[in-house]
Amino acid sequence: MPRKMTKSASTSTPRSSSKRPAQDTPSRQSKRARAAARKSYAEPDTDDGDEVTVKKAVSATDGDDVSEAFGFDDASDGEASSESEQEDVTSDEDGTSKKATRRGKSTKKSLPIHKKSVDEKELWKTGAKLAPGTQLIIKKPKAREAGDTPFTDETIHPNTMLFLKDLAANNDRQWLKLHDPDFRAAFQDFTTFTEKVSEKVVEADELIPELPVKDVIYRIYRDIRFSKDPTPYKTYFSAAWSRTGRKGPYAHYYVQIQPGGGSFVGGGFWQPEAATLAKLRRDIDRKPHKIKNVLNNTDIRRVFLRDVADNEKKAVQAFTNLPSNKSNALKRHPKGYDQNHIEIELLRLRNFTLGTKVPDREVVGPGGLNRVAELVACLVPFISYLNSVVMPDEDPSDSSENDEDDEDSNRGEH
Repeated sequence: MPRKMTKSASTSTPRSSSKRPAQDTPSRQSKRARAAARKSYAEPDTDDGDEVTVKKAVSATDGDDVSEAFGFDDASDGEASSESEQEDVTSDEDGTSKKATRRGKSTKKSLPIHKKSVDEKELWKTGAKLAPGTQLIIKKPKAREAGDTPFTDETIHPNTMLFLKDLAANNDRQWLKLHDPDFRAAFQDFTTFTEKVSEKVVEADELIPELPVKDVIYRIYRDIRFSKDPTPYKTYFSAAWSRTGRKGPYAHYYVQIQPGGGSFVGGGFWQPEAATLAKLRRDIDRKPHKIKNVLNNTDIRRVFLRDVADNEKKAVQAFTNLPSNKSNALKRHPKGYDQNHIEIELLRLRNFTLGTKVPDREVVGPGGLNRVAELVACLVPFISYLNSVVMPDEDPSDSSENDEDDEDSNRGEH
């Protein structure tokens, strides 16, 4: 017989479970919906008038969202806080409510404006101190007006000399940055003038090729890595011409524009390499008459050697006593030459240069280009001699026998 069930199905208890019933997952709501759900920042259940806290906006960039989150206009009628209570809260927390503005609109604070005047150099110098929030307005600099004298390619404008004079008094990166328009105008004026000088140099010396101006003009920045002078800029504009431009093994023509009588036209070798210097000394030892004839040239004596008499010995003495040549000459005889050598003064030299200063009145104006061209033409015999020794065009083997004869004759005179 089937066994009778002792308990009915209706009385059976459900099996217990250790797991908690799953919580209802909150539905995602937008900021606008959450803002609408809020009715007030005051707690409705407080009976003793606790202090009401005001939420602050996290970021000023959430302008519209913040204004909706405040919910000033969404308070319900069943709230415990009344309009008078809200006014009390506002009066109690006046300092806090000023920071968080109504409806997210930020109030613009007007900063004190400090206009830079000419004599307030401390404002743009390194380490200048200003009050917090101070707004500094500096007008964009402009170049000097040309005045009655127009800029032309064949002349140096007076403004160029004025800029170089000011740069000498304010040789500083910050100053030049503030006067960049004046620098650009002055440098462009010198660049166009250099192009015209290049034409004159090519006419005077046919061995100088036509080169772009960037290959002959020098930059205004100084190399201060090994210098005791920390000033970053040269106080002059300069350019040099040779068969390879401002660089290379050849002798150069050199033009410098500087106010205060510092303008200069010259040429030659300034601190040449050891191989170049050895070739010059060798030529002086074997053929001293070549350099003596050049130094005794009428134009060279008149322009660069203070118009000395027509005498080779006096011309050589004037050449070796030039400050540019005498400044770093050897005190004793060079290695390989006797100290009683008849041309010892020339052999001691380490610079072989000629040059003369040009007054400002001769540089500025319509006559400046012709004056520079005249001085360059006087240098041609000297530059040609130096290049013929250092970088000869002919084959040295063609004249080897003559060199030996000259060497024997010169040594016999010693």
